[in-house]
Order: sequence, then C-alpha cells, then structure tokens
Amino acid sequence: MAAYVVAQVKITDPDTFAKFIQQVPAVVEQYGGKYLVQGGKFETLEGEWDVGRLVVMEFPSMDHVRRFYNSSEYAPLIKLRQQSADTIMSTVEGV
Repeated sequence: MAAYVVAQVKITDPDTFAKFIQQVPAVVEQYGGKYLVQGGKFETLEGEWDVGRLVVMEFPSMDHVRRFYNSSEYAPLIKLRQQSADTIMSTVEGV
C-alpha cells in the first residue's frame, strides 16, 4: 500500500534551505519516492492553516518511508533542513 509524507515547511534560512533542496530529490528517488506537491500556490478552503510551503511525497510503502527517513543519506539533510526551516512532517498510508 502506498504511503505519503506530508510536510509543512516554514523556511527560516533560504540559503541553507537551497542546499537541502539541491540534494534531497536524489535521496527521495533512491528510496522509491516521488514528489507529488513541492511548494506552489496554496489556498486554505476551511479552518486556519498557516503553511509556508507544502510538500507531499509518495512512496511504495510505509517501510520505504521509514528506510528513507532513517537512512544514512538523509541524516545530514535532516540537519540542513532543521537548521533552515521549521517543519511539521507526518506519514500516512494511502488507499
């Protein structure tokens, strides 16, 4: 069953975040993931949601997400992201 990573990202250091953006797509792809949403225009239809940048990635399974997130390739990129953005990230299985 497919699994999705959904992240709300508020960039605090654009220069450092640019380094993250340059490197992360190859790691996502290496673990079977692909971007479905990466930034773009955002409009809240109901409630309050203060999102700076919304990212949605699809992986073949929850196991793929875990392997990606816990990988040695992603570990230094997590540090870059955490230095340059405030992020709320979740994963959910699809239907």
